[in-house]
Amino acid sequence: MPISLPVSIKTAKISSGPKKTVFYPQVFGMQNQPLESFINYTIVEQTQQLINEQIGSMPSSVEEIIGYYEIKNNQREVLSLSQSNYTYHYQAAHGMTVIKSLTFDLKKGKLCTLKYLFKPGSDYIKRLSDLIKMQMKKRNIQTLDEFTTIRPDQDFYIADKTLVIYFQLYEITPYVFGFPMFPISVYDIQDIIDENGALGRMAVNN
Repeated sequence: MPISLPVSIKTAKISSGPKKTVFYPQVFGMQNQPLESFINYTIVEQTQQLINEQIGSMPSSVEEIIGYYEIKNNQREVLSLSQSNYTYHYQAAHGMTVIKSLTFDLKKGKLCTLKYLFKPGSDYIKRLSDLIKMQMKKRNIQTLDEFTTIRPDQDFYIADKTLVIYFQLYEITPYVFGFPMFPISVYDIQDIIDENGALGRMAVNN
């Protein structure tokens, strides 16, 4: 495999007060300038979407809004990151946090969807859902309703040789469970992974 260096990342922020600051990443110094612009635009767009979703129709009642990010993978020409946004509205029982992720295939210059990681025609939804059901049983995770299947565009990120599928607060579990995260080894799904895609690159043993 040819050497591919991690991309350089700096932190930017939007701030409108001491308790209203959102930090988000921006890439810089890439040789492919159009791709750099696309990545940064996509991140800014998601940052703003998270803010809009959290503020809703009541911007005046927002007392606190804090946004952070985590870089989950920055190797093998795959950049995967998560952005979290915590917002507290005046007199609410508690604040609400939303996490969203973005995964870029730098080699192909694409934003990855979950479907894009797998071979065309592979039943990735059922395969991932079955693996998650096994983890739920093993980890004794209580769900609000019986869990049947993930969405075709379920939230995910890539972290080294792991695909992490996750759910929002209240999506499948009570609030106390936080964000249910299900790490799936690339080796457990290697037969359906697109070998030339972002996840296929992570599965190579070198």
